[in-house]
Amino acid sequence: MDLYSEIILDYYKNPRNKGTLDKATNVATEYNPLCGDRITIDLEIKEGKVNDIKFSGEGCAISQSATSMLTEQLIGKSTKEIAKLDKDYIMNLLNIPISPGRIKCALLGLATVKKALTTKTDA
Repeated sequence: MDLYSEIILDYYKNPRNKGTLDKATNVATEYNPLCGDRITIDLEIKEGKVNDIKFSGEGCAISQSATSMLTEQLIGKSTKEIAKLDKDYIMNLLNIPISPGRIKCALLGLATVKKALTTKTDA
């Protein structure tokens, strides 16, 4: 197993920013019906920037690891910066080959974050 695969497994076994936010300003959930992965993103946005972020859900090592890695990168970023993130950003973050069938798994967290940017909570 190479170093990058070990990093992916570490993020899967020891996810960062897992949980929910009591003070979430934005929340969204996405689901991949092909494999059953489900991710919910809680964002606390202050002055146009991500102040805090948490994720919950279940799924394969790729979807969970990619989302965990992504949450670490987003704290302090502006919503405009996040809106510009794309598939290449996630592929570079993961830094391992992803088969075509697993691309949706890898991108599920990013899709959920982008949906959360436009989905405000009632709180």
